[in-house]
Amino acid sequence: MSKITFLGAGSSVFAKNVLGDCMQVPSIQGFEFALYDIDHERLKDSENMLNNMKDTSKSTVTVKAYTDRKEALRGAKYVINAIQVGGYDPCTITDFEVPKKYGLRQTIADTLGIGGIFRNLRTIPVMLDFAKDMQEVCPDAWFLNYTNPMAVLTGTMIRYGGIKTVGLCHSVQVCADHLLKSLDMPTDNLHWKIAGINHMAWLLEIERNGEDLYPEIKRRAEEKQKTKHDDMVRFELMRKFGYYVTESSEHNAEYHPYFIKSRYPELIDQLNIPLDEYPRRCVNQIEGWKKMRNDLVNNKNLEHHRSHEYGSYIIEAMETNVPFKIGGNVLNTGLITNLPEKAVVEVPCLVDSSGVTPTYVGDLPEQLAALNRTNINTQLLTIEAAMTKKKEHIYHAAMLDPHTAAELSLDDIVALCDDLIEAHGDWLPKFN
Repeated sequence: MSKITFLGAGSSVFAKNVLGDCMQVPSIQGFEFALYDIDHERLKDSENMLNNMKDTSKSTVTVKAYTDRKEALRGAKYVINAIQVGGYDPCTITDFEVPKKYGLRQTIADTLGIGGIFRNLRTIPVMLDFAKDMQEVCPDAWFLNYTNPMAVLTGTMIRYGGIKTVGLCHSVQVCADHLLKSLDMPTDNLHWKIAGINHMAWLLEIERNGEDLYPEIKRRAEEKQKTKHDDMVRFELMRKFGYYVTESSEHNAEYHPYFIKSRYPELIDQLNIPLDEYPRRCVNQIEGWKKMRNDLVNNKNLEHHRSHEYGSYIIEAMETNVPFKIGGNVLNTGLITNLPEKAVVEVPCLVDSSGVTPTYVGDLPEQLAALNRTNINTQLLTIEAAMTKKKEHIYHAAMLDPHTAAELSLDDIVALCDDLIEAHGDWLPKFN
């Protein structure tokens, strides 16, 4: 029996989307869905929920929960990763509250910035443990990584885990539709091309029936900026750099040195930047789960419609050899020629039974490559810190983060890193 293993299966809503999608696919019938999570109560919830969905959809998959990770992985053909190490309490709280003492404010802190660096440092050892288990019990499996920070974790698995890995984020496939809908423009007959790095990939081309839509997009965006809305940072970046970026304004506000500035506090209001957005979201999700749990876990008539997440489409393409195009995160093997080779880039990839084949993009417009490189610097130094266990590389990663460097002195950055290392305690490995 072929097997899909889901690590972090206690993320019930996400497991519902990805594995619920897989239940709709003819070529995935008869598979075992192996669920693993360190939270056994949430694991049981997901098992019950997925069995109810299986019954409703008349799927022939088998759903089985495991408390032994290696057994969950044994013989897997595909491994889906959706873990969060340290959770909201204590680690996300630490990522936000300690930098605040230095006047450094964040919005999401799960990708770049000081919060992203420390989320990486506590997650990389766990991911490499997964890789070690996989080398032993399912060395040929594909690892589909959904966990943030996407670029660093995917890069670490490819470079040091020895596992076939692709990183997946839904910001690519929803980007063009979201942009056009927000500007009251039709979304039919579109052709678009996106490439860059995760959360900072660029809508390089967008056409309808051969007509370039960018002039009209920019005209409408200019008009929309006159009143407050939820996407002001991205529109401002498009105005200044020429292209729309895939990930949300609240994310991009902290990837650049221009927006969250103690010297210009008025920008927060002017550009509608939601500081501390992620902790609020976490609290709401925790409360929301209490209300939603019964509807999901004990619902005997739980229906599901296939979502836009790439997971099921990738597995279907590999199983049937019918090609499918995705935006995937892969090592930059000369794909984007003006970005570093060790970087993980987000580019169009073709998926079929031979695996994930990335496509060549060439040079990005130079200003976009430059913005990407500012983030790649921090990503690569974070991996360096994790793999060498040298504290100096944590400092280097933070010193080169655009937002942190724009706000703090070198000495303050070192002190902040030391405080975060101490506050995280045993959630981090020991650094020299």
